Amino acid sequence: MPIKKICCIGAGYVGGPTCSVIALKCPDITVTVVDLSQQRIDQWNSDKLPIYEPGLDDVVRQCRGVNLFFSTDINTAIREADLIFISVNTPTKTFGNGKGRAADLKYVEGAARMIAEVADSSKIVVEKSTVPVRAAESISNILTANTFNKPNVKFQILSNPEFLAEGTAINDLLFADRVLIGGEDSEEGQAAIEELCQVYERWLPRKNILTTNTWSSELSKLAANAFLASRISSINSLSAVCEATGADVSEVARAVGLDSRIGPKFLQASIGFGGSCFQKDILNLVYICEGLNLPEVATYWQQVIDMNEYQKSRFSAKVIESLFNTVTDKRITLLGFAFKKDTGDTRESPAIHVAKTLLDEGAQLSIYDPKVEHSQILDDLTHPYVTDEPEQVKKSITIHSDPYEATAGTHAIVICTEWDEFISYDYERIYEGMMKPAYVFDGRKILDHKNLQKIGFIVQTIGKRLVRNSPNRVWGSKVQA
Repeated sequence: MPIKKICCIGAGYVGGPTCSVIALKCPDITVTVVDLSQQRIDQWNSDKLPIYEPGLDDVVRQCRGVNLFFSTDINTAIREADLIFISVNTPTKTFGNGKGRAADLKYVEGAARMIAEVADSSKIVVEKSTVPVRAAESISNILTANTFNKPNVKFQILSNPEFLAEGTAINDLLFADRVLIGGEDSEEGQAAIEELCQVYERWLPRKNILTTNTWSSELSKLAANAFLASRISSINSLSAVCEATGADVSEVARAVGLDSRIGPKFLQASIGFGGSCFQKDILNLVYICEGLNLPEVATYWQQVIDMNEYQKSRFSAKVIESLFNTVTDKRITLLGFAFKKDTGDTRESPAIHVAKTLLDEGAQLSIYDPKVEHSQILDDLTHPYVTDEPEQVKKSITIHSDPYEATAGTHAIVICTEWDEFISYDYERIYEGMMKPAYVFDGRKILDHKNLQKIGFIVQTIGKRLVRNSPNRVWGSKVQA
């Protein structure tokens, strides 16, 4: 039977956009996204969605109330659905066996138990959480163990990992390089795979839909993110060499990227990678390798994480060193707090590491980001993992809604996110309002450094040796160390 009703458990970064696009492209399918959080569902039903993603507002407006619904009535949605996506959070474990590496599947387990309790007819259950680690197997075991008294209820478990990049998620869904679907190598399993294939075939060519066994599908998700993250860590490792030798990492990346075997993508040196996927997925891959008694493989992938931490620490140390080895009571402006542009997501954002380092050194921080909520920034910087003195942090940070206000009277500007708007600011105006000497630390290599130096800034960036301003430069009247 063709799929007529879809339920998605989890109204987050994956479930919301994915199901919105499915609703857009499959008008004959009713799509219901459910979540335990009434606040989150209310946001999905309002004019201001809980996540910022270019193009998402338009898609939701077209479909919401027609064949796309957001609800907290999880039981009804499960009961009526032909296919159920599980798209809940799978954070890295913070305690117990696998602490710091393994994925915590408690929310996946909770969703599976809910399905087992409520379902009164056969379903296709699709694991689509951000970090799949044998999650399909776990779901299958839970459903089987909890439906022994429902002989007419059968489940087929599929793995359908997402390959979305925040900031381009809608485009990634509409024009996907590939959709990956894994399932059992049985008649029933292959039939379930075909059902989901037919959903995606409404807007994607069949050649872009890959079918595999379940474990291959799940491991491919981890592998893809690990490969992408390793490229970032590789170019970031060379950025340190460039700064020490006088080479320019942008020129090195361009030369390397022209090799057709390598290509130019993910060779932009920066503070380091962040977001919900790369670190979690690589740590999870390390944990799997350790469990399979493959210590050399685990060590190899752990080094990608270690290099990312080194890059963040190296950049933060450069800021302090350049400011006469002390930032105590100095005002420093962070431009950007999201882990990358075109998203309001701050998970594993390098900006948190930079902010923590500067706060620990006694700095006063002014922070501006065009899309991150002020409350989110405050929550991140007062989290127990960041500080033991949240009240002191609150006294040391000011969160702004205007970039010119954020930079007024500051000693230095630190670019933490590559927002396009940062490029077009009036830096002469900003320079006039700053303490002198005025510093810019471009952690994303997006600004016109030569022009900034002409204005009078001292500029530091990633992967390029600092060229000092002319000693004849007149700094003006506001000179302060």
